[in-house]
Amino acid sequence: MMSELEKVTINLGAVDLGQIDLLVEEGFYSNRTDFIRQSIRQQLIVHSGEIKQTTTYKYSALGVFKYSLDELEELQRGNKKLELKVIGTLIIDQNVPLALVQETFKSVKVFGIIKARTDIKNYLQTLRDLS
Repeated sequence: MMSELEKVTINLGAVDLGQIDLLVEEGFYSNRTDFIRQSIRQQLIVHSGEIKQTTTYKYSALGVFKYSLDELEELQRGNKKLELKVIGTLIIDQNVPLALVQETFKSVKVFGIIKARTDIKNYLQTLRDLS
């Protein structure tokens, strides 16, 4: 199953773009996006040791993490607070009230994507700024 994609916009100089277009025309890549994706994957492979080392001692979660209203209410009843460090995606269901997030999230740092209502994203950003 292919994970969801996030759009990223980059600016390139004319010479770099021309070289990419040449490689596409010569058949090395199917299009510009294919070139960019493969280049990014190659760089992630080059730096995989650093990523693994950092993930091991600094970040507690790698992947997609989704919190529902029921899960957060359970944390609230247990007087528990989340301290998340995520590489990937954090999803908070649309029906979760901001007040519940404020009561159950102590700290959060996400390298990747946060999918939540705007008010919740804004609040989580304030927690990130504090860490």
